[in-house]
Amino acid sequence: MSDVTTKEPSPQTEVVQRGSFALTVRRLRRDTASMAALCVIFAIIVLAIVAPWVADITGHSPIEQFRETGLSPAGIPVGPGSEFWFGTDQLGRDVLVRLAYGARVSLLVGVFAALLASLIAVVVGTTAGYFGGTVDLVLSRLTDLVMSVPFLLCALALVSAFGPSLTLSVAVIVFFSWAPMARVIRGQVISLRRQDFVLASRSLGAGPLSIMVIDILPNLAVPIIVYTTMQIPNSIVFEATLSFLGMGIVPPTPSWGGMLADASSNSLYLVAWWLIFVPGTALLMTTLAFNILGDGLRDALDPKSARTMRRLKRRPKAGAKP
Repeated sequence: MSDVTTKEPSPQTEVVQRGSFALTVRRLRRDTASMAALCVIFAIIVLAIVAPWVADITGHSPIEQFRETGLSPAGIPVGPGSEFWFGTDQLGRDVLVRLAYGARVSLLVGVFAALLASLIAVVVGTTAGYFGGTVDLVLSRLTDLVMSVPFLLCALALVSAFGPSLTLSVAVIVFFSWAPMARVIRGQVISLRRQDFVLASRSLGAGPLSIMVIDILPNLAVPIIVYTTMQIPNSIVFEATLSFLGMGIVPPTPSWGGMLADASSNSLYLVAWWLIFVPGTALLMTTLAFNILGDGLRDALDPKSARTMRRLKRRPKAGAKP
């Protein structure tokens, strides 16, 4: 008589409830382009952090001039080699060390200016959208005025009056960056202030400040995060543009825009291609990575977006034959 083997029932799979943050990270990790962009951003941040170590390893400071070893007898910059990994510039300075220190300036200006511009945009947009009436009219006209001011003309006037500096660069970038985001926030707040949860808070005696901070702002997290992330590359490009035009960082402090300006002077890039290739590639990769990351964050934070829906439609259904 054969033994009868009793098969034990398999335990049920435990259902794990995930929060919104965990779901956002999970969707973002599935986006290969966003992950690649995040790696590029992390590499730029690491380069900026280890800039003093790069100077110690190479034995070159960002402003030190090596006229005997960094320039040819004809005064032409030396190309990439064992002593100068990324070559030298027109004054015999190490391009690699200046690139690392320039990453510090670009990230500092980009992140700080983007955060400050987003803060101003949130305050102006929320106030205008919630109160409406005269407040909305005044703030909306102020936003239109800022968006109508020519960027280069205003920058030239400010630099002529106060001289180029890092503080002035940040102020100019913030002045021209907050208005578009404020208009988006205003439109979102106008839609949210008519919702039932806002009306309920108002009926319970909550004040305008409490409603804006507790009820409305949490519902604006997605556009604020996305616009702030995508504002960082715009701020970096603004800083590079100001430095390229001689209205940004004061030399000899290294910046990517200043390095591009040095390469374009006297058409030096025609005989020293690395002077425009190295900082130009760094600027391109940084801005492109932040833009891709912002696009990926938008899709991860908003699962109902068109791009996310297209990805879901392309996935095979469970049990379907390949």
